[in-house]
Amino acid sequence: MSNLSLHQNIGTKLNRVPRLWRAIIDKRLAPLELTQTRWITLYHLWRLGDGQPQCDLARVIGVEAPSLVRTLDQLAEQGLVERCPCDQDRRTKRIHLTPAAMPLLQQIDTVVKEAREEMLAGLSDGDIARLDDYLTRIEENGLAIQTRESDD
Repeated sequence: MSNLSLHQNIGTKLNRVPRLWRAIIDKRLAPLELTQTRWITLYHLWRLGDGQPQCDLARVIGVEAPSLVRTLDQLAEQGLVERCPCDQDRRTKRIHLTPAAMPLLQQIDTVVKEAREEMLAGLSDGDIARLDDYLTRIEENGLAIQTRESDD
């Protein structure tokens, strides 16, 4: 395969791999009756640490704030999160996990870890470290492009 073909296919693979990864996790989490949006929101909140500002959580997940509000409403109805006003800025809501979310998060974490191990099968620790470095560079390049183009 020529370098041109490799370069043309990389974008497709960069798009397809996360979709495949999430599809595998979604299927395994189906018995918990969690939508992808809900489990991703819970999982990111748990990984980031309790009490995240709603706007920061939306940014990390990569969704618009109004979409996150709907998801948080649903999670609050399920008794899995609480939204509390921020002491420093009353307009900001901080998101807290409830004790009821913890057993569910442990199940999600187990599924995510197992899927990660299977998806990365055959890669050494060095391979994974290089992959992480490459993806970080690609992400940094993309952020630099966005910044440059938003200034135009």
